Amino acid sequence: MTVSKIPLPVLLLFILLATAAGAETPIRYDVSLDQRDHHELHVEVTFEGLSETPIEILMSRASPGRYALHEFAKNVYDVSAVDGEDRGLSIERPDLHQWTVANHDGTVRFRYTLFGDLADGTYSGIDSSHAHLNIPATFVWARGLEDRPVEVHFDLPKGWTVATQLVAGKDETYSAANLAEFMDSPIEAGPLNLSEWTVGTGDSAQTVQVALHHTGGDEEAEILAHLAESVVAEQIATFGEAPTFDHGRYTFLVDATPWVDGDGMEHRNSTVVTTSGTVEERIGRLLGTMSHEFFHAWNIERIRPRSLEPFDFERANMSSELWFGEGFTSYYGSLVLTRLGLQDLEKFVQGLGYSVGGVLGSPGIRHMSPAEMSAQAPFVDDAVTYAPTNRGNTFVSYYTYGAVLALGLDLELRTRFEAVTLDDYMRAAWQRFGVSETPYTNDDLQQLLGELVGDQNFADDFFDRSINGREARPFESLLADFGLRLRRRDPAAAWFGEGFAFEEEKKSKDGKEDSPGGARIPDAVLESTPLFAAGVGRGDLLLELDGKKLSDEDALEELLADHAPGDTLELLYEKRGEERTVELELVENPEFEVVTFEAAGEELTAEVLARRAAWLEPHTAVAADALRYCPETGQPHPFSYRYCPIHGDDLQLLPKEWPPAKAEEE
Repeated sequence: MTVSKIPLPVLLLFILLATAAGAETPIRYDVSLDQRDHHELHVEVTFEGLSETPIEILMSRASPGRYALHEFAKNVYDVSAVDGEDRGLSIERPDLHQWTVANHDGTVRFRYTLFGDLADGTYSGIDSSHAHLNIPATFVWARGLEDRPVEVHFDLPKGWTVATQLVAGKDETYSAANLAEFMDSPIEAGPLNLSEWTVGTGDSAQTVQVALHHTGGDEEAEILAHLAESVVAEQIATFGEAPTFDHGRYTFLVDATPWVDGDGMEHRNSTVVTTSGTVEERIGRLLGTMSHEFFHAWNIERIRPRSLEPFDFERANMSSELWFGEGFTSYYGSLVLTRLGLQDLEKFVQGLGYSVGGVLGSPGIRHMSPAEMSAQAPFVDDAVTYAPTNRGNTFVSYYTYGAVLALGLDLELRTRFEAVTLDDYMRAAWQRFGVSETPYTNDDLQQLLGELVGDQNFADDFFDRSINGREARPFESLLADFGLRLRRRDPAAAWFGEGFAFEEEKKSKDGKEDSPGGARIPDAVLESTPLFAAGVGRGDLLLELDGKKLSDEDALEELLADHAPGDTLELLYEKRGEERTVELELVENPEFEVVTFEAAGEELTAEVLARRAAWLEPHTAVAADALRYCPETGQPHPFSYRYCPIHGDDLQLLPKEWPPAKAEEE
């Protein structure tokens, strides 16, 4: 940070002006957890130094990291307000997320109860074991007072501590410079396992912390923090440097209990990671989420789309850049684990198959480009809707679509341009947009790519065809250059659709609930299926195929096993009370998979093997000391192994004794 010298007279003038205006009085929240057994939080927020005009108090409708509306006011009740003399004040409610308080004396104490029983990245969960608080889902705020400092004080149960990116003060009071910082600072309170380490040296030294609320012991917490440290180091090496975290600290807020929902949510200087299970059971998933979310500390928190600046807490936030912000992050979340040896090649390649196959097999890529898919986020990002949609045919997640684009671009850069990779592109984006926190657009990313490779025509073609257009990259040839084969999973298998809900035949006495039984179509039929061509749609009931009743999954599989792609069968189905008979032509199973040349029995040349090794080579030392243990013998195996190669049992996170003998010797 550069500090300029200010002339003394000017400095005195600044001080006098600040004194005359009066230092902005902090907005203070006092939080009680007395009713935590009932998932209730009692909050009193004090607004002081107000003008004579009515104060407009709001509950957010959107939350940083989410793009859809969530209407957090639905969990707020028992609202009241008093003035500075504790006199009751009347409250008007002009809409569902606002309370207006007039006729105050310059002070308003606003009191309410919050119900929270969903611990994930979006909502708040309060119970006897912890308080997991997403700030927009928990605390009201006042329009016009967004620039005031914020303080929040907790009356904590015995044995509880608080973890947050907020600045800790005295007596369990935590502060933020303004509303924007407060809203972006989730809080975890409870009996926590705290682990931390230092990244950087000298003036660049910063702290990374893992705050874990779980049902296990100290050993699991220690292992999780150790593996997270490897992930953090690899990502810092990928970008060349760590971001400058506000207050010099980054915090992973991790919940691993049966009572939370699996999720991850990035914030500027922290992330929420939740999983429904134990650290032992979910260690791979936890690390994958931590890898994804920490990558966001660069990509989307500081390398930030202009469309999300400033974030609007009262409206949905739309961006056409999420294919990059979320999708490229998804690609690296898995790639980093593979580079570190925390995920084996087979699992990484299997994931590529699901992603690439999911995109190539989706009819949605014919309807919208990745930029257009990104703009759909307010409709799909955990958004709630009850009306049926046709998204199965029109939409592909920008997470998956973007990850596949990142894969394609990475492989294409490595084969087409000498010594240029997607890592270089991410570092260039960091230097151009992230360091200075200059918001970008899709056009900016396009220009940057052209400058990086020295070929603007290539960048223009990539964006015209595959970002703003609807054309997939040549994945079959790109993957082959790295010893990976994209192929049909089972091309000889006959297929006509999937996702059926089988119903049993029912006969009631009054005939009102009679059902012939069969295979119900619960969702939109994909345009690429024979069912769609035959006129079958959502809600229809498939009765018979080739004269045989479709009673269950086994009956359907047995029937298809007797036929091949190209066979034409007679289908009897019911559409809204009307029986129809149509000809249905079976096709080959459209699912794709990606396998290594080795698994496919193909030759793997030294050149291809070297290219693959360079792609998957870590920037830091491989986490070779990360191990799992055989439950039979306690024998250690690489962490990427899920099962014991000798006994076949699930490997354990902990050996029979902790710490291992090797660690004790060291």
